[in-house]
Amino acid sequence: MKNSLFIFGLGYSASVLAKNLAAKNWHISGTSRDYNKCRDYQCLGYEMFDFADTNIQKALIKSTHLLVSIPPSTEQIDPTLELYGNYLRSNLNGSSLQWIGYLSSTGVYGDHQGAWVDEDTLLKPSSNKRAEQRTAAEIAWLTLGQGLNIQTNIFRLSGIYGPQRNVIQQLKHGQAQCIFKEGQVFSRIHVDDIANTLEISMHKSMAGAIYNISDDEPAPSHEVMQYAASLLGLPPPTIIPYHQAALSEMAQEFYSNNRRIKNDRIKNYLGIKLQYPTYREGLATLIYCE
Repeated sequence: MKNSLFIFGLGYSASVLAKNLAAKNWHISGTSRDYNKCRDYQCLGYEMFDFADTNIQKALIKSTHLLVSIPPSTEQIDPTLELYGNYLRSNLNGSSLQWIGYLSSTGVYGDHQGAWVDEDTLLKPSSNKRAEQRTAAEIAWLTLGQGLNIQTNIFRLSGIYGPQRNVIQQLKHGQAQCIFKEGQVFSRIHVDDIANTLEISMHKSMAGAIYNISDDEPAPSHEVMQYAASLLGLPPPTIIPYHQAALSEMAQEFYSNNRRIKNDRIKNYLGIKLQYPTYREGLATLIYCE
């Protein structure tokens, strides 16, 4: 039987996984709110649906793997479960489905004042509503998978970067802010390492396992920005103290939480060897990306 991946929310990270698997003759289907992306994906041979399309149910029955990449909304803990949860519970037991993956965020850990955290660390999502909703969604998907006896895994992603989404692009387009906050670090992960981890987990993971997907070196944002500038041959950008920076509400949430993400589990359980173990290797390959 041909492997078939259905993706709820075929966006930035999921698209890299889809491309990798399509090259291995997987059937790819999914949803996207972006009309232009849907058209591009269809040109690649993907089967695309509107999120509320009733034909999705037929596609799910034929799928061997399911990836959920749609985050909670302000109104719903999980839009996918809200619309399709009952159908999944009633119809996927005994179907072709072998694996469910849910893309979550390391935001569920909350603030740990720069300490290292792993998958067994006590969660502190109460710092913002999105993190609380992510935590609830993780529990809901694990419960659903357990009830269906389908291998289900949660992936907590650190700050995602890659082609078209990185500090080099910000510098090139004059959109960069080099912000300094004493003691603040962020963990990051290249989108290619996300895709590789997801693919390997489909074959090697344990049911119910939760994984941090993060690189080896949490680092202050201003150091990353300065390194990117050096790669471009630009002078170091002016450092802006945190209290003087113009930040969006989401950016303020990021800076309110300080933690270092351990990635031992993906290495020890899945045998992952990161292609980009630090931001230096990752950014070096992105200099000429447009």
